[in-house]
Amino acid sequence: MRPGILAVDIGGSGLKAAIIDDDGQMRGQRLRVATPQPCPPGVLLDEVAGMAASLEGYDRISIGFPGVIRCQRVLTAANLGSEAWLGFPLAQALAERLNRPARMANDADMQGYGLVRGEGLEFVMTLGTGVGTALFRNGELMPHLELAHHPMDGIRTYEEALGEAALEKAGRKRWNRRLRKALALVDGLLTPDWIYLGGGNARMVDAALPPHVRLGSNEAGLKGGAALWRNWNERCA
Repeated sequence: MRPGILAVDIGGSGLKAAIIDDDGQMRGQRLRVATPQPCPPGVLLDEVAGMAASLEGYDRISIGFPGVIRCQRVLTAANLGSEAWLGFPLAQALAERLNRPARMANDADMQGYGLVRGEGLEFVMTLGTGVGTALFRNGELMPHLELAHHPMDGIRTYEEALGEAALEKAGRKRWNRRLRKALALVDGLLTPDWIYLGGGNARMVDAALPPHVRLGSNEAGLKGGAALWRNWNERCA
């Protein structure tokens, strides 16, 4: 059996890791630990290395990171509570720590790879500590879309309206009304063929969803790690 991929899904509230095969199917257990706050690079590396020590049978690493990634360096990390992330080469650092090659993508992009069908224009929105977005055309990832920090209603950004803090403050009913409004705005902006809702708070969705909107499994954040070893732009991913 070919060695698998260590898939790591970094979230503002939880860190998850599992071994997956080339099709994204999980081999064995999935591990989860709470994300330390604050979580500077050294702390995160220690946490991931600790989880990796309990997992065997991998020769590559895929990382989904909650921020903007450019040329395998972190540009933003709003929900990890540390400015030390600016410009940090996380994939390189983890590769050196675990002695395996590593690739990194935005966490919504990686989750999207685990959700999309590869047909038409597909939009992914992850709902968790923050909000993530990704856009695919016929299975190809488009340039990263950081819609979360764009104004949604003239008062709040998408993340301010739909993130974990907003859910706790507004309550589930109001939060779902905001979600319906956000989906209508996305439809007007992009006219996607499909919309997928993922992330830990997708379980809180009780709004009546249009036929082209689907709830996705939160495990897609790990499953999508397989695609980083199939679909890759070596110039400046």
